[in-house]
Amino acid sequence: MNPSDSAPLMLEASLPLLGIAAWSGTGKTTLLEALLPRLAERGLRVAVIKHAHHTFDVDQPGKDSHRLRQAGAAPMLVASHARLAMMMETPGQQEPDLAQLVALVATQRPDLVLVEGFKAWPLPKLELYRPALGKPLRVAEDSWVKAVACDEPLALPVGVDMLDLNDLTALSNWIAAWPGRWPHERKPRCDAERESSP
Repeated sequence: MNPSDSAPLMLEASLPLLGIAAWSGTGKTTLLEALLPRLAERGLRVAVIKHAHHTFDVDQPGKDSHRLRQAGAAPMLVASHARLAMMMETPGQQEPDLAQLVALVATQRPDLVLVEGFKAWPLPKLELYRPALGKPLRVAEDSWVKAVACDEPLALPVGVDMLDLNDLTALSNWIAAWPGRWPHERKPRCDAERESSP
């Protein structure tokens, strides 16, 4: 059992969240790239929070914003007529704080936040799975997994939806329906099953 299974969901209750969990090489980013325009066509504003496993920088050394951030600006926000970017150092932080990141994107009032990575956090997840990678299926260990999208049929626990990883329309439909399901899906499967029992 995953340690997060018994943990409560400690994130914004009014903003629908859905984790996208998969092993490296499954094609999470490629799939999201294909799904985001389809979700936008349905009128959904979708924010994405992505966990990076390494030091990264979107700022260029030598640029004013980089120099000011290095000098101690916390945060450093750069804006133009076309886009804005905020960079902030987080020294001493072992892992990014998902609750803080959700609060940042919530100010933009998205209809849905897709969270890529953060698989240890207690939040509802769609697992993407390709048996050909030879990695274990996570759904049995993580009761927060609400659906599995795979490129071949699988036996799944009761209450977990099976989706075709190659059917973009079905995946788009399932994700587009998530905001409506969110109020009832904010618990791991074992808790939800206990509550629905007579």
